[in-house]
Amino acid sequence: MTKVEKVIYSISNSSIRILDNSIPLSEYTPIDLSVFNVEVEGLDISQPDICQLYIDKILKKRSAKVAYGGYLEQRSLYKTYDSFRMQDQAPRNIHLGTDFWAKAGTKVHSPLRGQVHSFGNNSAKGDYGPTIVLEHIAFHRRFYTLYGHLSISSIQDLYPGKPFEAGEVLGILGKTEINVNYAPHLHFQLICDIGEYNGDYPGVCSAKELDYYKNNCPDPNLLLKL
Repeated sequence: MTKVEKVIYSISNSSIRILDNSIPLSEYTPIDLSVFNVEVEGLDISQPDICQLYIDKILKKRSAKVAYGGYLEQRSLYKTYDSFRMQDQAPRNIHLGTDFWAKAGTKVHSPLRGQVHSFGNNSAKGDYGPTIVLEHIAFHRRFYTLYGHLSISSIQDLYPGKPFEAGEVLGILGKTEINVNYAPHLHFQLICDIGEYNGDYPGVCSAKELDYYKNNCPDPNLLLKL
């Protein structure tokens, strides 16, 4: 592990719930939306209703309320969006965060103490929709967490520097029409160096870019330990 990854891993010795605290971890279940999952082969999961039907199937089968996963998954989820197709290059289809699929309106909690770095509504179809970025310092190391696909209300009373304690409600999950054409979910991502980005950061990369982004965006499970 890198020095920053070791810091992130050492923050907690136990699992951290990032959604509504009334949902126990026993009702979280992994989900695979990669191109290698034969169950989604032939399903156009870039369509939110079709994606939601598959998520609901998994949740019902496993008696769960939250389906999570997706770090470094290669997905077909983005194939209909021009912003993910790069001319004469590999498509951007490798997911850099962990997704938490749950009902719109589900509360999102800050997993650790931090302050608002930036926020915005990335409203282009296929983007994040309402997004919050928190800045954290632990053991003299600075890093960031990004929360995408929230509700409009989640970003209405924010300002740069606004503090959040660990476990405090940060916002709620947005509906499909607000999160710009996805089934309701939270995109959660760790970022070591956010550069000049404000209220935004790439959440999907191409295979050509993977080495850089894998290093700059560590596995969220280092922190959450699900």
